[in-house]
Amino acid sequence: MNMISNVIVVGGGAAGMMAAIFAARNGKKVTLIEQNEKLGKKLFITGKGRCNFTNACDTEDLFQNVVTNPKFLYSAFYSFSNQMVMDFFEEIGLPYKVERGNRVFPASDHSSDVIKVLEREMDRENVKILLNTKVKSLIIEDNVCKGVVLQDKKCMLANSVIVATGGVSYPRTGACKDGYRFAEVAGHSIVKAQPSLVPFELSDSCCKDVMGISLKNVSVTIYADGKKVYSDFGEMLFTHFGVSGPIIIKASAYIHKYLDKKLSLTIDLKPALDDKQLDERILKDFKIFQNKQLKNSLDKLLLRSLIPIVIEKSGLDGEKKINEITKEERRKLVYTIKNLPFTMTGLRGFDEAIITKGGVKVKEIDPGTMESKLISSLYFVGEVLDLDALTGGFNLQIAWSTGYLAGVSC
Repeated sequence: MNMISNVIVVGGGAAGMMAAIFAARNGKKVTLIEQNEKLGKKLFITGKGRCNFTNACDTEDLFQNVVTNPKFLYSAFYSFSNQMVMDFFEEIGLPYKVERGNRVFPASDHSSDVIKVLEREMDRENVKILLNTKVKSLIIEDNVCKGVVLQDKKCMLANSVIVATGGVSYPRTGACKDGYRFAEVAGHSIVKAQPSLVPFELSDSCCKDVMGISLKNVSVTIYADGKKVYSDFGEMLFTHFGVSGPIIIKASAYIHKYLDKKLSLTIDLKPALDDKQLDERILKDFKIFQNKQLKNSLDKLLLRSLIPIVIEKSGLDGEKKINEITKEERRKLVYTIKNLPFTMTGLRGFDEAIITKGGVKVKEIDPGTMESKLISSLYFVGEVLDLDALTGGFNLQIAWSTGYLAGVSC
């Protein structure tokens, strides 16, 4: 049986809902198909359930926070900028607030309110929504996409199909590789999907001893085969498997191309002090604790739980009395505090990844419309594309902007 719409949107996440709304506002009869029992399952858990839905930075700064293919997004970001996203949500009944780092959240702090206003707007625009419905394949004839085939083998015809199936991170939200499969069948190239904005795994067993310890105002440097490839300053966290926290999550977006190399990570526990200043600070503490053992003499300088790790990695004897510590041993201590070393074994998996790096190759997509350059009337939007950005609302901005562009173009 053929059911006919002007536009079919496959996927009811952020990009899909935005595409459906603007296609409907453009006078199209729209059907949105979602395999889950409700819309926006990944949106619901975004920002720890608060939904950081965009960033209030200057529009030009959006590009600085896109890690992969920022130039591709020029038309999308200027056609539907972050300010336009904020205006759109305010217009459809979602008050918002701007927090540290220009992060924009619903005033209620509830991601469910973002989903509710989008659902309400789709209802107002008469978008037909099919839940618990899985698309099996696309209907492509003579290099034109003419609809979809559902899992129950029913065909749905349409003038345009927008694929908004997302990436493969957070599989518990229903994330899967359907979008990549549709794209490949249509002749598109897929850049290998990898987890991004994700914690690191370390081989050092000592991480378990400091699990849950948060470090603020530290510098982290990552080396690939001994060569410095990344550095950042801020806050991080030790876990039972390695490290996480803001600067670690951010670093994960940049190191995929080095994963086949020997990776190591160093932490500068005292970045505000240079080696000479740190040595002077240690000497000052040593004068106070000159009759104590080394392991009991660093409490004023370091978190107590880190002291055994620093001593071990410095190669010093923690039982040694302070008045017996040599200048060379003190130099080793300074170096270790400034370069606390760990061995990286890789990234955590898609279960913990905020986003997916990789996807449909953007060179095969028209950046001004999101239409496939290979198959007419077929559009790809959001995380299914090889686009990813840093945390702070930038990935959702990609979803809104690409979804909008496809919606007004199809």
